[in-house]
Amino acid sequence: MDDSQGRLLNVSLLAGSGAHRAYYDRSGSSVSELTADELASGFPPRPALNLRFFGGRTIAHLVFANHYLGGTAAWDPADIASIDAALAKAMSDNDLQSVIQQYYDVPISSRMLPSVVLPGSAPATIHKDQVEALVARICRYGALDGADTDSTVINILLPRGVVLVDGFSPGFRPPPGQEAEHERRQHAVVKVGDEDADSRRGLGGYHGSARVTPCGTAYYIAGVYSEAGNGIPVFGQSWKNIAATLYHQLNEARTDPDVDDAIRTGDSARLGWYSAKGGEIGDIPVKEAGTSLPLIFREVDLADGSGAVPVQLMWSNRADAPAPRIA
Repeated sequence: MDDSQGRLLNVSLLAGSGAHRAYYDRSGSSVSELTADELASGFPPRPALNLRFFGGRTIAHLVFANHYLGGTAAWDPADIASIDAALAKAMSDNDLQSVIQQYYDVPISSRMLPSVVLPGSAPATIHKDQVEALVARICRYGALDGADTDSTVINILLPRGVVLVDGFSPGFRPPPGQEAEHERRQHAVVKVGDEDADSRRGLGGYHGSARVTPCGTAYYIAGVYSEAGNGIPVFGQSWKNIAATLYHQLNEARTDPDVDDAIRTGDSARLGWYSAKGGEIGDIPVKEAGTSLPLIFREVDLADGSGAVPVQLMWSNRADAPAPRIA
């Protein structure tokens, strides 16, 4: 990857927000030119936005675990139960996962580990290096039930009011030997005005990877408690916003897990499925929907008839558009 390719996208964004405009400016792509009227009858085919395989890793058999930051006092048990149930069902639903299956030559699967509420209070603001330090502690202390970190994604869920920053905390210094990689990551930090992009400006979450001794590479997602003024508030209930954003990020983490390595090394061959004009599998629908986010943030009926789950629709190369399923 060189500077001409711009900032690789590994984030969830509120369309029309300061963060949305800033990330797409840095990525070298424009936000959607489609109007609400043009979208009223559905998404027109846009094959130019289709994902292509760059040769990097993908995760066919995904394992994921929800870790709720802030202690039991910070979370409503009903919200935790709703988020967990929605993600477990969405990530194993035959219809929804048919969209993801098209990018694999082998059958895919997903498995959710038991959720964990992390003890202790949460900071008011959390930066990327702090998220990665937390992920490292989770890996080192064996909280993944023996799962292989090469195929496991650790979801760090932030409680109400915590601001997520897609940048590094003041004074952070990388470990010895990682200075050049950190400089590339620091160069990729997107600014909104004079400040690093954060969830007050439309950032809903991001996925990445951390190098953890002795665990190897640990994949993670940081997700915001989305409500008015923080994150991506599309649904009326915050737990639905959280579930839909995590669904976006989980499917990106499995189809393009090493995007952070592409940023660290400058090597675009480490990307999995990615669109030079639209970003990752969850980014392109956001780009196309623009400010009409309810078109892609939807409650979708499950294939087994057991109800509906809040998700964000993913991009389908076969449909040349966002799709809830492959016919």
